[in-house]
Amino acid sequence: MTILANAADVLRCFTSQRLELTLTEVVALLGTPKSSTSRLLRAMRDAGLLELAPGSRRYRPSILLFELGQTYRRASTLLARADEAVGRLSRRFGHTGYVSVMDGADVVGVAHHEGSSTLRVGTPIGRRLAAFASSTGRSLLARRTDAEVRALHPEQLRPASPHSPQDMNALLALLAEVRRQGFATSLEEANPGVGGLAVAVGDRATGEEFSLNLVYPVATVSASERQAMLNALLAEALEIATMVDDPWHAARKAA
Repeated sequence: MTILANAADVLRCFTSQRLELTLTEVVALLGTPKSSTSRLLRAMRDAGLLELAPGSRRYRPSILLFELGQTYRRASTLLARADEAVGRLSRRFGHTGYVSVMDGADVVGVAHHEGSSTLRVGTPIGRRLAAFASSTGRSLLARRTDAEVRALHPEQLRPASPHSPQDMNALLALLAEVRRQGFATSLEEANPGVGGLAVAVGDRATGEEFSLNLVYPVATVSASERQAMLNALLAEALEIATMVDDPWHAARKAA
């Protein structure tokens, strides 16, 4: 398991901002010995998990990982439905949309629809965000109990934006509001000048949970347009939740 865990740590080093990495860069990111890291990278290359960029000694994820990513998307009925819904919303309103999933205390985008409006905003797909400091993350955190949220954040919160919850009490208060309203919002948290709307859905049978998210430039979106986006987002999420028997939405409806 140690070798698999180490390989997973290497793969997490790659992001939309770090598409290729040298041995030295991986060592710096992980803080691991150079000799053992070199052996691990070679083993991952030989196993087909990594490849060397042509004419260089820079590693990058292999085509196998891309193929597995496509398989993951095709295998998830909930993801496919969420992706279709976000695509419709993005085309209707012209703003960028995402489908995201929780990974530990972070949230990661797994599907993306770029907006068509002149002023488009968003975050690169695959970029990890602290779940507590984004609308999409809080829509998923709200589906957990306060005790589970605390367990995900054993240390003090470190918000990068003054608009994010600054401590656990503030976060739990926001999550209580998300549970009451059924949606999460954000304002200039992950990116300056950007607002976000998010609703999460979950499949009772598989346990999968995804967040449907629209982001928009605060300066050009009126209150009425924002409300129209929110209403449409809630309607799409409710339709999906009904189809997959989402236990969280069922509990809210019963309450």
